[in-house]
Amino acid sequence: MIPAEIIRAKRDGRQLSNEQIASFIDGFARSAMPDYQMAAFAMAVFFQGMTRAETTSLTRHMLASGQQLKWNDRSVRPVVDKHSTGGIGDKVSLVLAPLLACCGVRVPMISGRGLGTTGGTLDKLESIPGFRTDLTIPEIESQVENIGCAITGATDDIVPADRRLYALRDVTATVESVPLITASILSKKLAESLDSLVLDVKVGSGSFMQTPEAAAELAQSLVDVGHALGLNTTAVLTNMDQPLGQMIGNANEVLESIECLQGRGPNDLRELAIHLSAIAIKTLQPDEVNARRLLADKLDNGEAYDRFKQLIAAQGGDLSQLAQLAEPHDIVADRNGIVESINGQTLGNVIIELGGGRKVAADKIDHQVGIEMLARVGDRVSAGQPLARVFADNAASNQVCPLLRRAIVIGDRAVIPPKLVIDRLDSGAENGKS
Repeated sequence: MIPAEIIRAKRDGRQLSNEQIASFIDGFARSAMPDYQMAAFAMAVFFQGMTRAETTSLTRHMLASGQQLKWNDRSVRPVVDKHSTGGIGDKVSLVLAPLLACCGVRVPMISGRGLGTTGGTLDKLESIPGFRTDLTIPEIESQVENIGCAITGATDDIVPADRRLYALRDVTATVESVPLITASILSKKLAESLDSLVLDVKVGSGSFMQTPEAAAELAQSLVDVGHALGLNTTAVLTNMDQPLGQMIGNANEVLESIECLQGRGPNDLRELAIHLSAIAIKTLQPDEVNARRLLADKLDNGEAYDRFKQLIAAQGGDLSQLAQLAEPHDIVADRNGIVESINGQTLGNVIIELGGGRKVAADKIDHQVGIEMLARVGDRVSAGQPLARVFADNAASNQVCPLLRRAIVIGDRAVIPPKLVIDRLDSGAENGKS
């Protein structure tokens, strides 16, 4: 089928057939069409949307563009994973993969780079010198069998259609499209040949989905399409109206992840890592209260951190050479009051301006820059008290300081801190909701 006709049909709001979607994705995956045609298709989907059947078909054919991982003894060692839709300071994957690997499951985590204002797991890990994010399929399978986990990117062999589309979505301003997000996430996760998947769908100013309604729409799409394609899928809606943890950036988020793996670090990061992990191991530990207790023990006794070190070493990384943070500069409160809100999207834009994120796909990441949040929503602060710390050179720090100050709103009224976990949807529950 002619790509232009398929693009025109979607642009005009017509539903695409399974055959049309298969033809289009196959042509794109084989490089039989230029990127600009996929860019036009992505924009048409962004404006016209897709039915659930179209989204399922898109996901299926993106999956079919590459190879899938293979596992033995799945009843003894289930294969599980977690994916986040992205949020400011979200480094849960760095904690969760080795933590789950300590519990007798296998975690072949295929991750991505930063999109929009949210950071990417691979970008964070690449602040560790030597760390490889381009494992081959045999390397992923071997490493997961040996140490229980791997975190890598989607290679040319795994969902190549998504690999190319992923970069185009950022530069064509189509990141927020629910069908494209759904197909991108699930095609990679289905390629891992999972037994179950936990999805962390962020909602708030520091995420793609800034309203509960938009986040619920995406969560339902992910659960429905995952279920339609035979994957046991759970989506958890979590709050992103302030950063997760204190650190935002790359090297500094790795450092904070290590603290959590050592039984320390911010309470919200620890709580969410344990909450999502307990859902992921429900086939082995169906009582989630007991599961959380088990997971907390593995963080506190050092077992999870030991597994993290094995993960880093297996992929060529050297933790002793982690990128050093840039010079710190404090941002202070200009009045007494209570922190009413923190604009996560603005914080993400600050990271991009500092060079810790990308304006275009080809941009190089500066792993040394970042932000440390020293106040949270609901905190009472005094004039002159540090609210945040910027890691950057003097010129860059002076440039972003006004933007960062505006992101932290101080008022006079008491504020209840936002609840971290908002809702949960299960593919096995009636109407997809538990």
